[in-house]
Amino acid sequence: MEATAQEVDTAVRAAHEARGSLADRTVRSAFLRTAADRLQAAKDQLVEAADAETALGPVRLTGELARTCFQLRAFADIVDEGAFLDVVINHPDDTATPPIPDLRRYKVPLGVVAVYSASNFPFAFSVAGGDTASALGAGCPVVVKAHPDHPALSELVAKVLRTAAAEHGIPAGVVGLVHGFEAGVELIKHPLVAAAGFTGSIRGGRALFDAAAARPVPIPFHGELGSLNPVVITEAAAAERAEAIGTGLAGSMTLGVGQFCVKPGLVLAPSGAAGDRLIKSLTDAVSDTEAGVLLDHRMRDNFVAGVAERAELPDVDSPVTPGAGGEHTVSAGFLTVAAEKLTSEGAYDLLLEECFGPVTVVARYDDDAQAQAVLSRLPGNLTATVHLSAEEAAGEGRGAEILAELTPLAGRVLVNGWPTGVAVAPAQHHGGPYPATTSTSTSVGGTAIERWMRPVAYQGAPEALLPPELRDDNPLGLPRRFNGLLER
Repeated sequence: MEATAQEVDTAVRAAHEARGSLADRTVRSAFLRTAADRLQAAKDQLVEAADAETALGPVRLTGELARTCFQLRAFADIVDEGAFLDVVINHPDDTATPPIPDLRRYKVPLGVVAVYSASNFPFAFSVAGGDTASALGAGCPVVVKAHPDHPALSELVAKVLRTAAAEHGIPAGVVGLVHGFEAGVELIKHPLVAAAGFTGSIRGGRALFDAAAARPVPIPFHGELGSLNPVVITEAAAAERAEAIGTGLAGSMTLGVGQFCVKPGLVLAPSGAAGDRLIKSLTDAVSDTEAGVLLDHRMRDNFVAGVAERAELPDVDSPVTPGAGGEHTVSAGFLTVAAEKLTSEGAYDLLLEECFGPVTVVARYDDDAQAQAVLSRLPGNLTATVHLSAEEAAGEGRGAEILAELTPLAGRVLVNGWPTGVAVAPAQHHGGPYPATTSTSTSVGGTAIERWMRPVAYQGAPEALLPPELRDDNPLGLPRRFNGLLER
C-alpha cells in the first residue's frame, strides 16, 4: 500500500484545492458535527476493524471512538464561538507615543496540514483524531500519513470523513490519506504542506522535525516524541497511604498494556518502612495483572529487549519481572534501584529513558536532596506527578517546593493523581519541554487549534475592504478586543 511520490503530490494538491470550501465557519462546524455523527453510526464496523488490527479490545476501542467523536464536536463548538480567531481592533490614536494607526488583527489558517498517525490510539490520534479535528476546525485541509499498524481502519475512517464532507459540499480531497514510510518523508517535504502534527517515537519525530526545518521554506512541526512522566512520592504520603498509592501506580503503568504516552515510567519512592509497604502493594497489584498484547511484534521485541537490558544492570532488582508472556503477549513488571545510581551520568542513564510497554522503574531515595538530584537530570516530559500527604497538600512541608521543581519538567503537573487519562477539556495541556514535544503547543484541548493558524494585521484598510471578522459593526458577533476592551 506504499504511496508513490506522485500519489502524495496528488493528495496534497487535492487538499490545497479544497481550502476554499472550509472558509465558511458555519460549514466547517457542521462538517465536524456530521463527521462525529457518521463515525458514531459506523461504530460496530470501525471497532471490529480496529480490534482486528490492534488487539486493543472492543471496550477500550469503543471508549476511544466516543472520545474521538467528542473531540470533533468540541472543535465544532469552538469554531462557532469564534474566540480562537483572536480578533483585536485598535482605532487610530494620535495622542499615543508613538501614534497608533488603525490596526485590525486576527488569525487565518496556515494551509494544508500533514498529520502523522499514532500507533497506540487508532481513533483519537489517527485519521479523525485531535490533529485532524483541530486542523479542520482552523480551516486547514489535511493529508494523513496512516500508521502501518492499522491501515484498513485508516481507510474506513477516511471514507467516513469524506462522506461527511460531501454532505456539506466539501470536496473529498479535504481529507487525504497516504500509506508508507517514504510517503511520510515525501509529505513533509511537499511545498504545499504548511504545517505538520506528529505523534510517535523520538527517532522518527526528530527526523521529520529536521526535514521540516531543512525545507527551502521551513514549516511548523508539532511533534509529540516521548516522555518518562516522573512521579515523586513523599515520605509522608507513603506513610499515610502506601497501599493505595501502590495499587494506583500499578493500574496506571499497566493501563492499555503500558502503551499510553503518559504512562509513569520513573517513580521516586522513599526508602524505609513506608516505601517497603508501597513496594509490596505495587508487587501484589502488578502480579495480578494479566499478560497483554502489544500493538505489533516490533514493539514487543523492543520491550522485551529493553527490560532485559535494564534488568541486567548491577544492583537493579525486579520484584515482578516484566518481559515476554506467551507467544504474542508481554507480562507487566517493574524494576527497583537506589536513586543514588541515577544522580550522575553513567550506565544507569538507561533507566531514565522511556521503555514503551507495561514497565516502570522505582528509584528509592534516602532524602530530599537525592530525589532533587534525580529530577535535575530529567529531560522534558508530558507530565510530572507528586503524591503528598494531607498536611503537605494543605500547605505544610515541601509540597509547594516540589511543584516548583516539577513545573520546568512537564506540561501537566498532577497532585495526588495519575497521569494516564488525558481529558479533552478547554484547560488541558498535552505537551511539554523537548523531547516530550517539539513546540510549546498542546495536541489535546481547545487551544490545539492555535497550531494551525497565523496572525495577520491590517493597517489603514478601508472598512469596505476588510474581512467581516474585522469590521467595526461585528456582523459575525465574534468575541473580540475593541480599543482595549474585551467584548463578548
